Amino acid sequence: MANAPTTQKIPVADWFDPRAAMRDPYPLFARLRAMGPVVHASAVNRVFVTTHAAVAEAEQRPEIFSSQSETNVTMVRALGGRPMLRKDDPDHATERSAINPTLRPRAVTQVWSPQFAENVELWIDALLEVGPEHADLNRDFAAPVASQNLIDMLGFPAEIDVEDMRRWSTSYIAGIGNLLDDPDIWRRADESQAEVNAVLDELLPQLSAAPNGSVTSHLLQVGLPEEAVRANAHLTISGGMNEPQHMITNLVWALSTHPDQRETVLSGEVAWGDVFEEAARWQSPIGMVPREVAQDTEFHGAFLPAGTNMGLLLASANRDTDVFPDADSFDVRRAARGHLAFGSGVHMCAGRWAAKNAIAEHALPRLYERIPTLRLATDRAPSWDGWVFRGITSLPVTW
Repeated sequence: MANAPTTQKIPVADWFDPRAAMRDPYPLFARLRAMGPVVHASAVNRVFVTTHAAVAEAEQRPEIFSSQSETNVTMVRALGGRPMLRKDDPDHATERSAINPTLRPRAVTQVWSPQFAENVELWIDALLEVGPEHADLNRDFAAPVASQNLIDMLGFPAEIDVEDMRRWSTSYIAGIGNLLDDPDIWRRADESQAEVNAVLDELLPQLSAAPNGSVTSHLLQVGLPEEAVRANAHLTISGGMNEPQHMITNLVWALSTHPDQRETVLSGEVAWGDVFEEAARWQSPIGMVPREVAQDTEFHGAFLPAGTNMGLLLASANRDTDVFPDADSFDVRRAARGHLAFGSGVHMCAGRWAAKNAIAEHALPRLYERIPTLRLATDRAPSWDGWVFRGITSLPVTW
């Protein structure tokens, strides 16, 4: 390695501003891609992987781009333990195999899909009760549907309120993305950890005595240490609500701002499943996943020493025009299935089938069947937030 290029040859994006990225990361991602597939961002002390080809390759090389990082610890800090997403195989595989049976397509269809359908009807009723003058699709439908689905899948007690689950998930996601080390964000994450652990204190002994089909029960049944069960329950709360919630609002916003495509979808010309994939590509709920270089390596013309702090920009990869022509445009007829919105390789999101079923089979079709004139409210503005994780925090609607 004596003649290897030095890290100074990696382009430096000293202009990258994480606060500006919170408002809209996509113009910044385009500038990063133009600089190359590997770019250093000084403001977050991280080397970004920016293009589809480079991100996809890094995801397939976990022996180099490790999840078992000692520098990318915001998730461990936010969740109070190291979950499977911050482990490499074989430890990752052991824990992933415990959760997979509850989230495979067949289990989702047979076990969870009927419950998803019931939850959607309940919260459409609630949305209609709020009425067209005051409705917020995120607050009154997307968040509670995602919350209740998650409560059910985790096997948490029926008395857990959807607002509690929403608050826990929001605080965890903020903590995982807390690259600027905001102490108030850590305080909220710590409070959520304490509340969830209090639930688990009662639930885990019950599930040990009487197992069921829930995610938490499966984690216990394979004999994982309680520390791992708790860490992965916290992990499920973070991503298990955040991504489905944002996909619901992203889809409604995308269709509302593209009325011709809305008509194409509602007429049945394009399947909801395909619309889901395009929306996931276009407005990716997960913007970046962290990795750490495990050994000195050459990667797309750059020398990366062991220990380099990496960020795989999934959302940037999904706007790469080398893979998706006219990538900044939303197009329901696009073949978007090569997107990386849910990652790839061994760490591909375990809950992607559950999210797609809940949203493409139930939430969106029924929402438009029951409220066919659903549209964005013109007197109240939507709001977006985030770049490590990104989504609509408020989506005023009317009908």
